[in-house]
Order: sequence, then structure tokens, then C-alpha cells
Amino acid sequence: MAFNLEQYGIDVATIYRNTSVPKLYEIGLQKEKGTAISDAGALLVYSGKKTGRSPKDKRVVRHPDSENNIDWGPINIELDERIFMINRERAIDYLNVCEHLFVVDAFAGWDKGYRIKVRVICTRAYHALFMQNMLIMPTAAELAEFGEPDYVIFNGGHFPANRYTTKMTSKTSIDVHLEKREIVILGTEYAGEMKKGIFSVMNYLMPLQNVLPMHCSANVGEAGDVSILFGLSGTGKTTLSADPKRRLIGDDEHCWTDTGVFNIEGGCYAKAIHLSAENEPDIYNAIRFGSILENVVYDEQTRAVDYDDVSITQNTRASYPIHYIENTQIPCVAGHPGHIIFLTCDAFGVFPPVSKLTPEQASYHFISGYTAKVAGTEMGITEPQATFSACFGAAFMMWHPNKYAELLAQKLKEHQATAWLVNTGWTGGGYGTGSRIKLKYTRAIIDAIHQGAFEDAAWIRDEHFGFQVPTSCPGVPAELLWPKTTWDDPEAYDRVKEQLIGLFQENFEQFKSNVNANILAAGPKQKAEV
Repeated sequence: MAFNLEQYGIDVATIYRNTSVPKLYEIGLQKEKGTAISDAGALLVYSGKKTGRSPKDKRVVRHPDSENNIDWGPINIELDERIFMINRERAIDYLNVCEHLFVVDAFAGWDKGYRIKVRVICTRAYHALFMQNMLIMPTAAELAEFGEPDYVIFNGGHFPANRYTTKMTSKTSIDVHLEKREIVILGTEYAGEMKKGIFSVMNYLMPLQNVLPMHCSANVGEAGDVSILFGLSGTGKTTLSADPKRRLIGDDEHCWTDTGVFNIEGGCYAKAIHLSAENEPDIYNAIRFGSILENVVYDEQTRAVDYDDVSITQNTRASYPIHYIENTQIPCVAGHPGHIIFLTCDAFGVFPPVSKLTPEQASYHFISGYTAKVAGTEMGITEPQATFSACFGAAFMMWHPNKYAELLAQKLKEHQATAWLVNTGWTGGGYGTGSRIKLKYTRAIIDAIHQGAFEDAAWIRDEHFGFQVPTSCPGVPAELLWPKTTWDDPEAYDRVKEQLIGLFQENFEQFKSNVNANILAAGPKQKAEV
């Protein structure tokens, strides 16, 4: 019997299931406006008006089976089942009037003990190729026995939600129903919504099995030693995880189980802004036939891409299968991490370039998810702004952050992993007076962590943050390691440090009632509290 979608009320004659890349190129070029081929062979696509995620339009169905597990609020906004069904019906009605549909049947998760079967139903070749890149494609034998999926995405993103429907705030809606195991997308063609929808699902499912889902990159050394790197945008996560001496496990989404770590995805979704062969050769060389370049500007004649042109969006992206990166661990599974590295770009110039954390301190900084951004100079603002995102990925976390933090602390202790805080930001003063820590020094620090160079180091305890700071590191000037000595005005350093501690404490107020007392006690303390 021919493959069909009748069980969902979808009756479309032409369905392309797990289609070859050349065929997807052909259909995209023929049918989808704004689609072209770059001079490197990548598929150039345009996602329409939405060139990024729409977090304010994400909804989760409130259901008795899961409602006590969800951290309801501005990230997980509740939706009742009736409204979900209205949106689902709207998406299916739209899918039914399409000339053809694409289906991607694939897996999320490289570890067969934890992977889920995902079915994506969509209208664009671009979306099908994107998800064939980002999920783990089944072999012919696995596809023949695929059966019913665990989760289904109905992507009717070309068609708007009815903004007059209760609880709808715009023409865009991304609705997750954990009990029906479905995701409905309306009013956005941005492909990242599908990827992050599945990540949100994994963030809910995995803790039920005592597995920690993580928004992080991961790599492994020749001896099988694994490192996890957490960090918000601009901290250097992608750059530092691409290490010629280590194999890439993945760049964005992982899980830590009782046997080790695995990548959730089969591909990478890298930022393409200012991309160059010199700075990021791995990503640059991965952009070829089978890759997608999303919302980039290119020369109409030569099809050469201008990665510095952000006139469409600053959020230009490249999607490609992970095996397009040369130095990759396939399958993307490895043992337990020996090192957990939190990357922060501290524009206040307070944090040392490297410090060692206790498991409780690691949980505190994990929940905080701190980095600092420098405001736009066009507005004349030069003061750094603290940014906190719980678990370094608040937008995708379904449980309360403490759930993930306790899992992290448990696994750190069980597997005797060491947690590190690495500052890729400023030294010698904050933004405007100090200077950015050189990449070569940060690389030397990461190398020292991997090579065990700190095992016999002497340490100084920071009395306010409580972490341990080494007095020496191969390849890094010793004077850089203790930040106060790099400032011309030590008293100014103390004042800014007090200010930053205050920001940490203020941010953590929202978590206090649900957080383990040991984690709370591991937070930074003002002078008067020491």
C-alpha cells in the first residue's frame, strides 16, 4: 500500500517522503520563490517575514498528565486543548489544499535507547531538506520498519494563525501538545522552529528517564575524554568546540545518560554572519551541495554569498549534516564528560579567564546562565548589560531550572567531572576601558583543561564568588589570571564586582523558592555577607 497521511485527515495525492537531496533541490528551485543555488552548491532559501524564532508565540497545552511538571510562565505559555485543536485543524486544512507535501521520517537522538521517531509534514522542499539535515536519517531497513512516529510536526507555517482565536497574540503560533505528541506551526516559515520544537520535547522527556538534556556543544579527545561547553550567543561556544585535536560530537543539543553523552541532532545550524574561511574553516567548508544557506545576501549573477551583508537579517544561518564537518565522531555518542565548561563573555571585566567550580557552584552558574552584552554604540551606550538565560537555554526548558541543575550536580558527582568557568570577555577593566581576552589565551586555557595542566596548580579562592582561580596556566601570562591586578584602579574593580554580584543575586530571586539550599548557598556574596 502506498504511503499516505489519511490517519491525520490529510488527503494529498503527491507526497515526497525522505526525498533525495537533488530532487529536493529541483522542487525548491521550480516551486519556491527566492530559492537559488550558491556558487558553492548550497541551496539559498528565504524564510519569509520571520527570520528568527518567535518565543512569545510558543504555547504548551496544559494537560493533567504534565501540568505539574511544566514551569509555566512567559517561556512556557499555557494553551487549552480546544485552542490547540482549532490550530491543528487550521494547519491540516491548509496542508490539504497544497499541490504536494513533504514528509520526513527520522530520529532525534543518536543513542538508540533514548531516540524518538519524528515525523515532519511540511509544504516546502527547504523545510524537508532542513529537517533531513538536522534529524538522524534512517537506513532503508529502519525506514521500512519505521511504523508510527513518536512525535508529529504539522508545519503549516505558510498559513497564518487566526489572531482572533483565544490566547493567540499574533498570526504566528507554535503549539506543543505533549500528550497528543504533536507540534503545530502556523504563521512562520523559519525552519529553526521545527528544530527547537523537537529540542523542547526532548527537554521534557529526558528528565523523566534521569537523563540531562543540554543546550551545549561537545567534543572528544583521542583518549575518549569528553568535554561539554555551555555558553550563550557570543561566548565562543562554536569556535572553541571546533578543535583540531578533538572530534566534534555536536554543536548545540546533547543528552547525558547513565552511559555517557549523545547528540540529539544529525546536523548543525550555524550562524553565518561574517563567516570566513580564515576564522571558521570547518563551517565554511561544510557549505556545499546538500547544505542550506538561510536568508543570506548573494550576487544575482555569480551566486557568491556576502556573509557580511545583514540587510535581510543578522540571523543568517547555514544548515548541513554533521558529517560535513571533517573531524566528527560518528555515531555522535561518547562516554561521560570529564569536563564541563561554562563559557561567559563578561564585559564587566570581573571574572578571571578561568576558575574551577564545586558541583554546587556549577549548579548555581548553570541556573544563572550568565553572559554580558555590550549595547549598541549607535545609541551612545557603552555600559555592559548582564544577560541571564537559565541553563544556558531558558527558551527551550520545560521543567523548572532546578530540575536540570540537580541532574547536573548528580552527574558531576557520580562521574567526578570537573566544572570550569571560562571568561572569554574583558580583562584590565570592563568594556570601553579594558580589552577582550585574546582568543589564543582562551584556547591555551581550554588546552590546559584537556591536558590536565591544572592538576598540580596552586589555587587562590575568590572570597566573594567562592570559585578557585589558578596562579598559573601554560601559554597565559600569570598576571591575567587574577583580574583585580589587571585593573589600573583596584577600588573601581571592587565597585564593579559588587555591582555584578548584585545582578546575580537579583536574577536568582526568581529561583530561590524551588532551589536546593546547597545550590543557593553556593552563590556569590557581597562584602558585607562574607
